[in-house]
Amino acid sequence: MQYSGDAFNDVRIVLAEDSNVFTSMIGKRLKELFNIDVEICRNFEDLQLCYDKSSQEITLAISNINLPGAENGEALEYLVDLSIPTIVFTGTFHEGMRDKLLSKDIVDYILKDNVFAVDLLAESICRFLTNHRHHVLIVDDSPTARALLSSRLKRYNFRVSTADSGAKALEILKANRDIGLMITDYNMPDIDGFELTRRIRGSIGSHQLRIIGVSSSSNRLLSARFLKAGGNDFMLRPFIDEEFYCRVNQNLDTLLQIQSMQPMRKSA
Repeated sequence: MQYSGDAFNDVRIVLAEDSNVFTSMIGKRLKELFNIDVEICRNFEDLQLCYDKSSQEITLAISNINLPGAENGEALEYLVDLSIPTIVFTGTFHEGMRDKLLSKDIVDYILKDNVFAVDLLAESICRFLTNHRHHVLIVDDSPTARALLSSRLKRYNFRVSTADSGAKALEILKANRDIGLMITDYNMPDIDGFELTRRIRGSIGSHQLRIIGVSSSSNRLLSARFLKAGGNDFMLRPFIDEEFYCRVNQNLDTLLQIQSMQPMRKSA
């Protein structure tokens, strides 16, 4: 992906990392993509000074778990306590570590375990900085479920609208033509997810709106029924954060690819 540097003039990215190799690679990559000069903090004291020296908000932090002066994860705790969106870039990882990281509502974690690590990090940064361009609608009659999905999407910097019924979802879609993704529960009292999808597909195609169905049911046939009703994807609860975010990204990527082909189709 290529992005215009002019679009990111007000973006401030801080990199908390003591490895010269990785700071050089990451700094160079982000300069190429966004024309952004990353602020590098090689120890915990540098990170604290970086935050204190400027009144400009930090858009995104990239942090190793352990830094000189913060060998027990204090740097990450510091960033989380300040509510700074953070991507963890680490070589230390196990299942317990994963659960601990995700419990802190970080944006993402990237492992330094292969030659593509910096590219994966750059992709995650790209998504965070551009996700605000996407408007997502969540449809669920459960306030708890709506709040959970909404918080997940807002953590990734998406614009989010919510509806507590199928009827409300139709009203919101009519008033907000920029919505590109809808995530809808199957079991709702007024209009279930299948019927909602069928009604939407009567006027809005998959080239305009991607639809992901979700359900807590153990009935494996629901996914086939939903896809045949016009849905694009289906997930059974409970799902893990990484799977949820990957499904969202894949559907939005597909939408962008389809839309990029529209001018070509019209001129053909």
